[in-house]
Amino acid sequence: MSQPLAALPETASMPIALSQLAPGARAVVVGVDTGDPIGRRLLDLGFRPGTPVRVMRRAPLGDPTTYELRGSRFCLRRAEAGRVTVAPSEAPAPPGAVPLR
Repeated sequence: MSQPLAALPETASMPIALSQLAPGARAVVVGVDTGDPIGRRLLDLGFRPGTPVRVMRRAPLGDPTTYELRGSRFCLRRAEAGRVTVAPSEAPAPPGAVPLR
């Protein structure tokens, strides 16, 4: 059961799953699927609507990915990050965030 926690502002980009963002990308959390304990735990960790998040790096085989929000870094697998809906920001990527190959 998907329960978005906030509506998108009219000027925001189309919402996508956090797992779809490339390393270096920035976004704002729009909602979290809270239908199970993992989704509720993501809320506890700070993935709340309106929170800015940045993709730091992705593992060489594509999973897991490191995300930064509220001054902390979290490693999430693709399935976990797929529960978080974000609106991509137009802010430029930081110079230090490059994909690992």
